[in-house]
Amino acid sequence: SAGELEGVSRWSYDSAELPVTAADVVRASITTRDIDRGDHPHYLLKELTQAPDSFRKTLRGKITDTAAGPRVSLGPEIIPDRLRDSLRSGSVNRVLAVGQGTAAVACESLAAALGSLAGGAVTALALPATELSGFGLRRDMSDTLVIAISQSGTTTDTNRTVDLVRSRRAAVIAIVNRRDSDLTERADGVLYTSDGRDVEMSVASTKAFYSQIAAGLLLAAAVAEEVAGEVAGRGAEERARLLDAVRALPAALEEVLATRPAIGEAARRFAPSRRHWAVVGSGSNRIAAREIRIKLSELCYKSISSDAIEDKKHIDLSSEPLVLVCAAGLSGSTAADAAKEVAIFRAHKAAPIVVADAGEERFGAALAVLAVPATDPQLSFVPAAMVGHLFGYEAALAIDAQAQPLREAHRALEQAAARPGATSEEVMAAIAP
Repeated sequence: SAGELEGVSRWSYDSAELPVTAADVVRASITTRDIDRGDHPHYLLKELTQAPDSFRKTLRGKITDTAAGPRVSLGPEIIPDRLRDSLRSGSVNRVLAVGQGTAAVACESLAAALGSLAGGAVTALALPATELSGFGLRRDMSDTLVIAISQSGTTTDTNRTVDLVRSRRAAVIAIVNRRDSDLTERADGVLYTSDGRDVEMSVASTKAFYSQIAAGLLLAAAVAEEVAGEVAGRGAEERARLLDAVRALPAALEEVLATRPAIGEAARRFAPSRRHWAVVGSGSNRIAAREIRIKLSELCYKSISSDAIEDKKHIDLSSEPLVLVCAAGLSGSTAADAAKEVAIFRAHKAAPIVVADAGEERFGAALAVLAVPATDPQLSFVPAAMVGHLFGYEAALAIDAQAQPLREAHRALEQAAARPGATSEEVMAAIAP
């Protein structure tokens, strides 16, 4: 009965038989096309390469051009009418963005954008879901909108937190990559990243991170517009400027992908020789630093610190670490201060590698400067994160390549030992080269 229901048996963990019926059969929503690695040597590189398109697909159909400039258009399936009314009236005046891991980093960009665009009309905060469920719950949360971000929609900590806040009358909007996932059933509204079926085959969430950033910025602009109320033009110019910059980000990410050879050269030259690594950033670049730290740890099996640029000199420069400095979008005195800090790192025998806007010439003390296209300073962390992701990938390859001589020696030993009747002298002669 192969290929038929009669050929399938199923048991529970306590050995009770669970017959399989036609109602248990669901047609897969993905195809081999979705998970095909194509010409890419690794899934991670494939997903990094697809990140600009995932970003674009998340924006598709959600930004409309008007006489006053671009504005976000999200339907009631994303922001229910009842929630819009509550935002306009001020009865919902607190927004909490929650997630775990990389999704929690994406929450930070949403909260920062909303805090800037809303002009204090709402309180916007990003925190891990476990921090909210453990320490931030109130008996009545009817004044709160919780925005839960998840790639899979099955993250237990996030979903449990959503259950808890809903029981306290909070509204919930989910930003999620998978249609029909557990989180979508718990939320009042759902904003899908990409097209809701953009499969991630790499453990390290990459293209989902960029599409979460896109979705968060859309939602931040939409919520800010609602809380602006009937005050004509309040914040409209800033929202339009940000949305224009958001639409330009996919092209900026593609420019960063084109610089992979330079990023790879820096990773091969400096990463394998340094035992300790750190990632630092200031302003919005702290978001990039925290995300890059996660990816470097996952890809290279290292425990890595993440600090503000100015704090690094007070902590552990004595370990002479490789320091990836996220300084994209900095200008004026802030850029000058960052350049001074980089010089201090170098003076303490650290190995600073700086991510900065193309044409920036103040970081002469760095061992390498990796250029990104200039964008809105509020969004400069996005191309900086892409540089960090590519650096982590190339660093992992460089570290792995160090084992190649041992692999070749191991293969030579196995081949020599497998020769029938060979003496030990003959084996030694065969492996000597």
